[in-house]
Amino acid sequence: MSRLLLLGICLLLSACAARTPLPSTPPELTALLPATLQIRREQAGEQQFWWLVVVQAEASSLRWSLFDPLGVPLARQLLQDGAWRADGLLPPNGEARELFAALLFALTPADALAASYAPATWQLLADGQRRLTPDWRIRYRAPLDFTLNHAQDLSYRVNVLSDQEIP
Repeated sequence: MSRLLLLGICLLLSACAARTPLPSTPPELTALLPATLQIRREQAGEQQFWWLVVVQAEASSLRWSLFDPLGVPLARQLLQDGAWRADGLLPPNGEARELFAALLFALTPADALAASYAPATWQLLADGQRRLTPDWRIRYRAPLDFTLNHAQDLSYRVNVLSDQEIP
């Protein structure tokens, strides 16, 4: 019984340690804010659904909001002082928080990565693609059109919508 308890505690601690890193202060982004991102979620090669993410600057913070296609809010987080804070009364959404952190990294200009992220947490690849610990790989088609690949066969196709494309 004690071995099972010890294993459970170790798994819990490792899950807490495997969070996507955040910059200590929000960097300037490649997208002009406020920005609306269209996200298409795919798992095992099949498109499951799509979302809209809205990123807004507020003083020294960034507000991230996730909406379903009908405009219903699914998650709201405020990045403040290098940490996430719940924004509103929505229940916690771990997938959204990890997605927001990966999007922040992907939207950070390459020349700002070293000043924003700890050196051991990210890597620029020779072909212009990026890696972020623990399990993210970003493949760019254009600066504001990219795919976030996560371990376990999960990916997000991301593109920034122009004012004319926003529903």
